[in-house]
Amino acid sequence: MRNQRQIVDYALRRRALLARWRAGHVSTDDICDANPYLTQAARHHGESIEHPCPVCAKQRMALVAWVFGDELQHASGSARKPDELERMAELFAEFTVYVVEVCFACRWNHLALSYVVGTGEPGTRAPRTRPRKSATP
Repeated sequence: MRNQRQIVDYALRRRALLARWRAGHVSTDDICDANPYLTQAARHHGESIEHPCPVCAKQRMALVAWVFGDELQHASGSARKPDELERMAELFAEFTVYVVEVCFACRWNHLALSYVVGTGEPGTRAPRTRPRKSATP
């Protein structure tokens, strides 16, 4: 996606958490706790990924993108497909995307990446038109 900025990769945090889990400092229940809403969003809006789950080693993983931003109004806090993100990036000045890795088998989930995207220009979105009130009483 073009115009990505303020990119944060959470790979080091992921690696540290998995190391703590392998050492027995964190339980499997603590790291495999994806709620049903997250797994459903990953199933319907996510992209399958090739690498196996780091916990259960099954190949049933997906990345799902969540969007947040004041300009998005009711769409803020929703999961979106990659093609929707592209369209939104051309319509809105700025919003944040959080990409979460989810395993359908064991419910492992971890924030993989976050970034800001959009045109960067205030007022990019076309203003909503409201019906004019008639002047007659």
